[in-house]
Amino acid sequence: MRVLVQRSLESSVLVDNKIVGKIESGLVLLVGFTYGDSKKEIDYMVDKVINLRIFDDENGVMNKSLMDVKGSILSISQFTLYGNAKKGRRPSYVDALGGEDASKLYDEFNNELLKHNIKVETGIFGADMVVNITNDGPVTLLLTKDGDKNE
Repeated sequence: MRVLVQRSLESSVLVDNKIVGKIESGLVLLVGFTYGDSKKEIDYMVDKVINLRIFDDENGVMNKSLMDVKGSILSISQFTLYGNAKKGRRPSYVDALGGEDASKLYDEFNNELLKHNIKVETGIFGADMVVNITNDGPVTLLLTKDGDKNE
């Protein structure tokens, strides 16, 4: 499982020119799954995301978590996080979990976030989306937990 985390001042996602998800201050999560991902990876990633200390405290030091600042999440499914461009010029996506299996894990991930009383907005799985992100900082981190290994 891979999650690209971006601290955001405001962000939204559009499908067919209609806003389907929008947040003010919080995190944008681009979320991808691979073969072998399960509830174990989801639980790890949810805990990591909500407790990452990447928001400024009163001294301007990144010392507060999403929970501390009561921020929101915009979660976007993103199979291209598993794109491999090592050979040639056209990325391969064979490592990206597709279809129904990825959709179930994505829904489970978002439902686990909701259990922490966080406002979670989403895109539409598999849709052609336009994501508008006002990255704050900019702060961007790539979190990875594939199967039983943690990178």
